[in-house]
Amino acid sequence: MTTVVLFRDDLRVTDHPALHEAVSHGEPVVCLYVLDEESEGVRPLGGAAKWWLHHSLTSLASDLSELGVPLTLRRGPAGKVVPHVVRETGADRLLWNRRYGGPERAVDAGLKEWAGENGVEAHSYAGSLMFEPWTVSTQNGDPYRVFTPFWRACTSGPPPREPYPAPSSIDHADPAPASEDLVDWELLPTHPDWSGGLARTWTVGERAAHERLDEFLDERLPRYTQDRDVPARPATSGLSPHLRWGEISPYTVWHTALERAENPGKFLTEVGWREFSWYNLYVHPDMATENINPKFDAFPWPPLDEDVLAAWQMGRTGIPLVDAGMHELWETGAMQNRVRMVVASLLAKNLLIDWRLGEQWFWDTLVDADPASNPHNWQWVAGCGTDAAPYFRIFNAETQQKKFDPDFVYVDRWNGRQEGVEPIVDLKESRAHALELFKSL
Repeated sequence: MTTVVLFRDDLRVTDHPALHEAVSHGEPVVCLYVLDEESEGVRPLGGAAKWWLHHSLTSLASDLSELGVPLTLRRGPAGKVVPHVVRETGADRLLWNRRYGGPERAVDAGLKEWAGENGVEAHSYAGSLMFEPWTVSTQNGDPYRVFTPFWRACTSGPPPREPYPAPSSIDHADPAPASEDLVDWELLPTHPDWSGGLARTWTVGERAAHERLDEFLDERLPRYTQDRDVPARPATSGLSPHLRWGEISPYTVWHTALERAENPGKFLTEVGWREFSWYNLYVHPDMATENINPKFDAFPWPPLDEDVLAAWQMGRTGIPLVDAGMHELWETGAMQNRVRMVVASLLAKNLLIDWRLGEQWFWDTLVDADPASNPHNWQWVAGCGTDAAPYFRIFNAETQQKKFDPDFVYVDRWNGRQEGVEPIVDLKESRAHALELFKSL
């Protein structure tokens, strides 16, 4: 028997349940990655995400080659490409780790249906979330809308399973199916190549993900609670893009932190927020385009001023902390978490620009932009998402500056203090106006 293992946002060999199951049979394995931006509803990747994907696939191909099996690359709608590879290789087993977005679940359901009709075993596994959405609900059976009770429900039950080890070797199908050339996918920017800052900031791949986790636990976690809101300090784990692409699993992060750290609770709560984002995407498949709270469908967004949006995107608002954050984003494909909240709040609540336009900009520029966390966090800041009293939460960029970067260390690092640039909005007046509009809902 030959098994096809389908890789998606799980570009690793350690704690990969589908790969672990395939190898346990001791039979030939085909490792397949399909770049699918054509299936109905599947969201095409942004530019920074494509850059990361190229290097992550390169790393995965190298790791698999060391284990004895090539990585087969194909491009197109998965519902057509995967059956073609199964037939091409004569495989009789198809395995993957589950996904939780609406279009992705539809694709996977279609593959299971095809497999059942054609005598192919098809099985899926939990590899990307520790607490799958359909296993967590209130006593009434309703979905949770607030994080704290959601996370309490998750952590009061059985602990997440232990991670699976990486295989020591993998038998490959002979002959191996032909692979497309990754370079032909043109995932890397060329005209112009704006990715120099990403390359200087990040090392991509599974090995780098584990090294980053080790460094965080050894050096940063002891001061994580005190420093995580201070943008000038390298306090956070930097694991979000590695988790987004599945170069490391949440199970590995969870158990490694508990084994090696004295008190990782606050950090693991942030891992829980990632789980909550995916939970909400499962409940609200259109979260990137539709308000979770339908009351906000009536919010009176004013006509868009393209120049104001461009000033925000390019870090030319005249508000130092915001501009520094947007410069950091453009240079590194990431932004410190508190600054993310500040720049998002300014766009949606002071500039009164629809949060969806900010979400789209982050989708294109963040290396860790995923279909769940990106829109979920934008809706949380904008006030239309999951929260108890959302519209009062308006981050004042100047107050945040004084509290978390009083000496302008972060701002000066990212050139946020630009001489002669006047703020494009009065923070106090715009806050009052926003509150009036929110109250009208």
